[in-house]
Amino acid sequence: MRWIYILAVLAIATFPAKAARTETCKAQADDKKLSGPSLKSFMNNCKRDAKATCDEAADEKSLSGMMRTRSIKKCIRDDTRILSPG
Repeated sequence: MRWIYILAVLAIATFPAKAARTETCKAQADDKKLSGPSLKSFMNNCKRDAKATCDEAADEKSLSGMMRTRSIKKCIRDDTRILSPG
């Protein structure tokens, strides 16, 4: 029974972080129907913002070295959808 309680607390603790994420950069650009230079500018700004957010998340987790780099790259890829198809 104790394990169920611990798992429930962990699930609740991680849920707000995932729920707080906004749409991906690609989805926002599609909604705004951006193209050409305005799309490029928007994606660059969005990627920069995502990197800053991901850096903060890595700092909060006290990651360093390879784990920090991998975490930041995955976070940026998930937020921007620039590096993955779709």
